[in-house]
Amino acid sequence: MARTNGRNSEKEGGGRPTMTDVARIAGVSQSSVSLVLNEMSGSRISPETQQKVREAAHKIGYKLPATRDPVAAVPVSVEKDTIAFIVDEISTSPHPVVSLDGIRDYAFEQGFLVSAHATRSNPELEEAVLRSVLRDPAIVGVVYATIFTRKVRVPPALRSVPTVLLNCYAEPRQHVAVVPGEVAGGFAATAHLTALGHTRIGFINGEPWMDAAIDRLKGYKQALATADIAFDESLVRDGDWLPLRGYEAGLELLSMANPPTAIFCGNDLMAIGVMEAAQEKGLRVPGDLSVMGYDDQELARYTHPPLSTLVLPNYEMGQKAAEILIDMAVHGKQVRPMTIKVDGPLVVRDTTASRTALR
Repeated sequence: MARTNGRNSEKEGGGRPTMTDVARIAGVSQSSVSLVLNEMSGSRISPETQQKVREAAHKIGYKLPATRDPVAAVPVSVEKDTIAFIVDEISTSPHPVVSLDGIRDYAFEQGFLVSAHATRSNPELEEAVLRSVLRDPAIVGVVYATIFTRKVRVPPALRSVPTVLLNCYAEPRQHVAVVPGEVAGGFAATAHLTALGHTRIGFINGEPWMDAAIDRLKGYKQALATADIAFDESLVRDGDWLPLRGYEAGLELLSMANPPTAIFCGNDLMAIGVMEAAQEKGLRVPGDLSVMGYDDQELARYTHPPLSTLVLPNYEMGQKAAEILIDMAVHGKQVRPMTIKVDGPLVVRDTTASRTALR
């Protein structure tokens, strides 16, 4: 019996061709094969290389596991057990990671897994991710999320799969959206300070164009009005969510002829900057100045003294999104499009004190 060339016949013995085989024949990496055969338009692989890959795949009869060819339809026995979490960014902030934890934990309790995909706000990458997700027969639905709260245009491809928006919303409403209750958060943080007897309360906000900053300012104003304290625009500063701006704005407020006795910051990082400014001015926190943060990041527990703050409920939002998605996709529950706001609790530590206790 004649012995054939191993390269051309190694899959003739019964084993199914793999991407590794295609890569070896085409003389490229396996990742390049995956990009070409999955039709990822942002891969920037030359037309010549793409052609080599396709010819190699055809030569050995390789096809993607989930092919568009109706003859090779996906087996009906595949269990739908995975939620796809698609977010624009995940590595530059702790918030989406905490939301992912909430989704993962709730989903696992219900017998589901979560696959996470970051698109980096790249339209081509998002398109490729959606194509891959929608081709996966195990996907039960999608949680579509953003790193900061904003209005989005939901990709048309998601009309065909159960979808819940997380930390974002769309108009007109076609999906359930889960977002933080920022107005209530700004109100609760400020009301904590008015309840301690403070009447001159500075506010260092985030970037003024962001939804979170707009709503936290609304909450600040509402809490002042509820306590019958007139809003004083001179006590408000715009920030950028970073400690340096908190420090600079804190110095500005504490250098006023009639400085505030308390400062509410739009996040914990700026609050840390304010505490540094207070120290530079020779003021004790909370003996001379109460400082209030927002977000309850891990570092808020380890400032000196530990920072009073308000929880940004990312974990609970993730849980809620997963709960709604499973109800819709698995239990057949009819949920009308709406925006669900999740409030975060107040965490009182050691940077806020009664006005009467001030030196």
